Amino acid sequence: MEMRYNNEVSIPVGEIRLKGILSIPEDCLGIVVFSHGSGSSRLSKRNQYVAEMLQKKGFGTLLFDLLTPEEDLYYLNRFEIEMLHERLIAATKWLQKHPSARDLGIAYFGASTGAASALMAAAKLPEVFAVVSRGGRPDLAIDVMPDIKVACLFIVGSLDTEVLSLNQKAFEKLNGEKHLEVVQGASHLFEEEGKLQQVAELASSWFKSHLPVLTV
Repeated sequence: MEMRYNNEVSIPVGEIRLKGILSIPEDCLGIVVFSHGSGSSRLSKRNQYVAEMLQKKGFGTLLFDLLTPEEDLYYLNRFEIEMLHERLIAATKWLQKHPSARDLGIAYFGASTGAASALMAAAKLPEVFAVVSRGGRPDLAIDVMPDIKVACLFIVGSLDTEVLSLNQKAFEKLNGEKHLEVVQGASHLFEEEGKLQQVAELASSWFKSHLPVLTV
């Protein structure tokens, strides 16, 4: 896939700057912003793998750190969903103004606790066209579930029983278009052979089927 933009970026959020990697292929369908889970970053091998798969399918991706290295030293910051989702919103608004990303629809891919941040941000940003949660913790955003209007796909491994139960409870609160996909034989991190590829294919299909209709 030929890339028209593929660079490290620095995203201003208040008085700090967050490091990221923005990749936009030619004939880009839309951009997927990744919201990482606890202890993860733009360098997450799992999310980089999914991002590369999405790029091959024609999607741009933005992987960025929700915390600075100094902030990440304080463990509880990883669970400050209120702060993290506000940073995700700030990064989304920055992306909307980026010369290479203008006029492209934006979706979210959230993993683990990052899924809660993605869902909370989506509840406030109606222009986000879809959310995919991988092994997510939507229960941490349970109060905003009824406010979410975008199409949501929850992907959970069948072996991840506790998280599956939490997803089922949050799923019931969603009022918009939704689907819960249970990947058989997969654990929380989808480390089993072929399971992460399955996640990437499910996400790509969900994003493609919910692309915003362009008006001339």
